[in-house]
Amino acid sequence: MNIVNILEEIEKVDGEIYERLSPRRTAMKDFFNMGKKISLAALPLAMGSLFQKAYGQTTPTSVTDVLNFALSLEYLEYNFYNHALAAPVPTPIPSGAPLAAITLIRDHELAHVNLLKGALGASARAPIPYSDTDFTAGGTFPTVFSDYGTFLAVAQGFEDTGVRAYKGQAGFLVKNAALTTALQIHSVEARHAAHIRGMRTALAAGSAVYKPYVSLGASGQANDSGVPQVDAVYAGEDLTVQAGINIVGINGTAVTKAAAVECFDEPLDRAAVITIANLFLMPGKKLS
Repeated sequence: MNIVNILEEIEKVDGEIYERLSPRRTAMKDFFNMGKKISLAALPLAMGSLFQKAYGQTTPTSVTDVLNFALSLEYLEYNFYNHALAAPVPTPIPSGAPLAAITLIRDHELAHVNLLKGALGASARAPIPYSDTDFTAGGTFPTVFSDYGTFLAVAQGFEDTGVRAYKGQAGFLVKNAALTTALQIHSVEARHAAHIRGMRTALAAGSAVYKPYVSLGASGQANDSGVPQVDAVYAGEDLTVQAGINIVGINGTAVTKAAAVECFDEPLDRAAVITIANLFLMPGKKLS
């Protein structure tokens, strides 16, 4: 298959391939008509540079890799909630509405696990057993499974990470049916995060308010969880510039930095998510 054939195949799933590579479709086609004059040895290098500019990725990531990455996070979340609910661990979660909510969230995480495993088939990574996890994060949260407030604080960190992680990987799934699945999970994770924040507000009984979205904390940073040990979860969330436009005071309005930060969620890249996830895994069991 020659270069033109390759582009024609890509065009079937990405009708904008020529526009991505050049604002002038005919100019790109003319360029590839000159391919006969370029040595075969030079073509891969030239193509690599062009596709890097077109899709913004230096290392192509397969759909399987992205879904397995998501599956790893879902395993962690399921283990976290399931362990808090399961005997013989005395659950820190009060009976009634709180227990019902966490049980439902646990069941959602299990459904996400099963959906991703079904999509991946034989390519699905092996489950992460609870024995590989350390939800105290090396002793940072020693009461995570005995104190309700600590449990909710860690849960908020997990859910906020999940929301940003799915957003960060969505670009790899453009033009693939898996994007719909990822976005369906992403929106539910966002609702989990909002609900957990509401549960923390209810527990605080007027001494603190956790908005259902990420906002500036007391220190002026985007970490509004009140738990400085999870700063990494919120890194970059205090941006006020979107699409090159500073939202603060936009068009002469009174939009503040706090409001501008709340208006937009930012993605987390894979490396940042792995760093956070590895806080809750035993040595020798870290993600890479």
